[in-house]
Amino acid sequence: MRHDGASSDTYVTGREGNMLWVFLKDRLLYIVCIIVIVLLAVSLLMLEMARYPGMVEPGTVYYFLLLALVALIAWLTADYYRQRYFLKQVKEALARTNDLQASAIVTAGVTGEQRLVMELLQEQHRAFLGELSRHRRSQELHNHFALQWVHHMKTPLSVIHLHMQEGAERGWSTEEEQRAMAASVLEETERLTRGLEMMLHTARLDKFELDTHIRRLPLHELVRTTINNHKRLLIRHSIYPKVEGELWVESDEKWLAFVLQQLVSNSIKYSKHKPGSMTLAFRLRELEDGKAELAIADEGIGIAPQDISRVFDAFFTGENGRTTGESTGMGLYLTKKVLDKLGHGVKIRSELGAGTTVILTFRPAGIHVMA
Repeated sequence: MRHDGASSDTYVTGREGNMLWVFLKDRLLYIVCIIVIVLLAVSLLMLEMARYPGMVEPGTVYYFLLLALVALIAWLTADYYRQRYFLKQVKEALARTNDLQASAIVTAGVTGEQRLVMELLQEQHRAFLGELSRHRRSQELHNHFALQWVHHMKTPLSVIHLHMQEGAERGWSTEEEQRAMAASVLEETERLTRGLEMMLHTARLDKFELDTHIRRLPLHELVRTTINNHKRLLIRHSIYPKVEGELWVESDEKWLAFVLQQLVSNSIKYSKHKPGSMTLAFRLRELEDGKAELAIADEGIGIAPQDISRVFDAFFTGENGRTTGESTGMGLYLTKKVLDKLGHGVKIRSELGAGTTVILTFRPAGIHVMA
């Protein structure tokens, strides 16, 4: 650190000397070229003096050398002071190595080359800040989702703990009570499993390309597997699945299974609050333009019209989330991200109180449009 005027002056002088050395070293080739040209001119003059004695006085040669030296020094001095402010800004920016805004100190170059470099640097700086902002946003989403996930996972754990505590204190007097308790614990366990799978797939999204294998697969079989995985919940809430048609598509089986799990889970979640039996329809068909389509239609509570445009936003729960209290706002967000990366389309139609239809669109060659 500098505590007195003398040391401060020494620092300024040292920095100035360093800048001057950088300036001169950068122009060393020009200086050498000028010196060579001057020496060639002097050599020609001396040859003429040897051929024609008395034609050129020796003092004229010395005067020419002096003028050339003065002109060189004048040019270097003028050029240095013209670029001195720019060099000073660069040195100050280099001294602030830990400051992300250090490059903003260098406002503008003097020469055309410097201005081009500055323009490139500013573009790179803007791109870096944009990437940094996206990374921070992604990290915030991940942290928020982790907090939401922990909060929602506490509910099934609390229910299981309550059942176990109740059984330990008084036991279950009838077989019917035992079955009801077992069914409730099993449902909460399945809820925990789905929550863990969602967290696992969220973590894997960052390395999506390394965890993807596109191949031709039977979508109807994948739909039936998803239905079987939710069979207990479907029966419990009197929801009857119906599969129409068969379809082969190009996609990643693991990621597409995750998408179907989310969509079926959502359909059950927002259908179980309505009384009576309901149908969950899966309609698979090929379109005229070579595309394929899967429509998943439930008869649940539907989505409010003002919420339709935002259902794919992260952490958006809407009216249904406030009504049921079971929504994390991440299921459809992750579904949309996965489908975008796979190159598949998704849209939602819904009528409040009548049900919701989610339509997945598969292009003929999904692998070529994978994001």
